Amino acid sequence: MTVDVSSNSPTTEATDAPKTPGTGSTGAHLLVRQLEDYGVEFIFGLCGHTNIAFLDALAESSIDFITFRHEQTAAHAADGYARESGKPGVVLTHVGPGMMNAVTGVASAAMDSVPLVVISGDIPSYYLGRHPHQEVNLHNDGDQSAIYRPFVKRAWTVHRVEDLSRFVERAFWTSTTGRPGATLVSVPMDMFSREVTGDVPALPPPPPAQAVPEGVGRRIAEDLAAATNPVLYIGGGVNSADGRGAVLSVAEHLDIPIIHSLMAKGAIADNHPLVAGMPGFWGAELTNQLTRDADLVLAVGTRFAETDASSWDGESTWSFPPSRLIQIDLDPAEIGRNYPVELGVVADATQTLAAVAAALTDVAPDGRDRPELRAQIADSRAEVFSRITSAADSDQMPLRPQRILADLRAAVPANTVLVTDVGWNKNGIAQCYELPAEGRFITPGGSSTMGFGPAAALGVQVASPDRPVVALIGDGGLSAQLAALPTAAERALPVIFVVMNNASHGTISDLQSSSYGRSYGCDFRDREGQPYSPDFAALGISCGLDGYRVEQPEDLQKHLESAMKNRRPAVIDVPMVNEPVPTPGHWNIKDIYRGDFA
Repeated sequence: MTVDVSSNSPTTEATDAPKTPGTGSTGAHLLVRQLEDYGVEFIFGLCGHTNIAFLDALAESSIDFITFRHEQTAAHAADGYARESGKPGVVLTHVGPGMMNAVTGVASAAMDSVPLVVISGDIPSYYLGRHPHQEVNLHNDGDQSAIYRPFVKRAWTVHRVEDLSRFVERAFWTSTTGRPGATLVSVPMDMFSREVTGDVPALPPPPPAQAVPEGVGRRIAEDLAAATNPVLYIGGGVNSADGRGAVLSVAEHLDIPIIHSLMAKGAIADNHPLVAGMPGFWGAELTNQLTRDADLVLAVGTRFAETDASSWDGESTWSFPPSRLIQIDLDPAEIGRNYPVELGVVADATQTLAAVAAALTDVAPDGRDRPELRAQIADSRAEVFSRITSAADSDQMPLRPQRILADLRAAVPANTVLVTDVGWNKNGIAQCYELPAEGRFITPGGSSTMGFGPAAALGVQVASPDRPVVALIGDGGLSAQLAALPTAAERALPVIFVVMNNASHGTISDLQSSSYGRSYGCDFRDREGQPYSPDFAALGISCGLDGYRVEQPEDLQKHLESAMKNRRPAVIDVPMVNEPVPTPGHWNIKDIYRGDFA
């Protein structure tokens, strides 16, 4: 570099000009070319001294780097992008505190089988164990990738620059094949800057779907046809167009009730006459009755989570035995994890159901009609959905949560994506919101992460820029991810953040009150003991979003319609009364509070 003394401004000679990704020969440049070849369009993350060499190479790329103000926000946004687009989300983090900040977001994706590839900068390879700046290692026998190992499918640390592209190829392949999930590539910062030669490894096509064993389709078809009260229980593993078609082919042929996990909400339209809803703690009474009375359960792509199984209490929801269980899952570890199986099938869910449907035409050519069952389901669903429709005219202020859901249902287009985290926003939508067939519901199931909604909604909007996206969240959820707001503004992402504001971690406050007779440490109070809440609308405005406050019962629907029309990012602050979510099923944690547990 030479310095122009007359102007006191540095100038760089042409021979020192930075290299572009097309001509650079460092690990960073090769990585950029590799990600471009893999069709990566967006990377979600933050800068740090360990990854700026990669960011510099990325600057000339077609890939859009979306910079965030907190790594957890970036990871949740990448998760939302992956769920909406069907492509793996890519997260870039920095060493130590950076990659640790992303842990919650990456783990949330991993637990919901969402494909995520995390690329993290790391300390220089030649300083390992000497405690250089921000190294995560106090015991000389660990490294930062060990933090991720409990929940990622695989973690790699690059010890030679020649291995960087191979490890990244494995990370993408592993993340997207079999049961999808998260992977980590930890890259010492010197590996980004080292010279490297070689071609970008091609990303192998996914292996063919796990074949359905010979005769299994017919065996399942025969068992379903012979059963008196069969139940089809579906999870997120059938959340595709082909999967939905296969589910309906089986269910409609024999009029089998369809019960879905939280993650499968919307997989089959809520208004389908055989969809009975969720089971378990938040399930409807009829749904839990159907599960208890079933003589045969065909479970597909679901892990029998605790909330969907009433803490695995046989008197409340599933009862194995005497019920018999056939379980289909891509992940062999899920077969029989929580209940004994009569037949476990490790295979692609859609292909297996298609084989069952084909066999049913021979095993039971006339099918079966159960008008009484359909009538029962219709009555149950009408009662459940009436919980919000009956509150549509309530003038109570603060608003009841049911009124908020009713106004939302009336104001947003049918194809809206609803993104939630935890509390009334998730439970209310899952239980009693009739999701249109064109709509979508995205929520963190495995981890129930507060703060998922505001951040994941950004990634959903990136994936579908023309689709309406509403982050329906609590005040606690938005407070956990205020960093989502400025990113929405600077990227012009027209997410509408609807804040169900009860100045409380409401669900936990209700739980404590019902168990101990008071709520302590769960509600937001000022020094005088009065409810306290930030003005979220004003916060939104300060970040460059539109801000709306609901002061009259009729305001919410008007504000929603205005925000939808304007197609700008907006915050709608909705005062809400703290009201318990209906819980027809059983949850063991309540027994623990009473001291009545095994």
